[in-house]
Amino acid sequence: MNILANKNRKGFTLVELLVVIAIIGLLAAFIYTNVTGAMAKGRDARRKSDLSEMQKAVELYYVDNGKYPNTNGQWWGVCVNGGNHDISGANAYIPGLTPKYMRELPVDPLDFRTDWSGYLYRSDGLNYKILSHQTGPESFPLISQSFYDPVRPTWAWMVCSKEPACNEW
Repeated sequence: MNILANKNRKGFTLVELLVVIAIIGLLAAFIYTNVTGAMAKGRDARRKSDLSEMQKAVELYYVDNGKYPNTNGQWWGVCVNGGNHDISGANAYIPGLTPKYMRELPVDPLDFRTDWSGYLYRSDGLNYKILSHQTGPESFPLISQSFYDPVRPTWAWMVCSKEPACNEW
């Protein structure tokens, strides 16, 4: 009689519950990995767009002024995420670009504000280089692709005017 009572009893065994929990855990890990990867790709697409927009604005500045916004050749002396300058006005990290050429300068989508990470700009007035640097890019282009930085192939993307900025700065 005791055997019949156990067969009619409704519920789940411990093994069944553990199997279900393991399956849910695997599905959650799979979904988390895919969502995280999609978010990183989205941030990288935003960085490419930001770099292209800044490049267009710098080139328009050149057309109007006969020179690029100048940082006096400082070695990456201006950077919003490094905490040095603003995204608009007189202290913007690309001097003279806002508000005429861009309403305000972009900030890296991760908005990481330590070290020299984020968008960096350097110019001697004749050449320029803009980087998405260090904690910015979450993937890196190959040597033949746009945004490839030969000086920092695994920790930055770049847009630039010409030599020496492109391959030496």
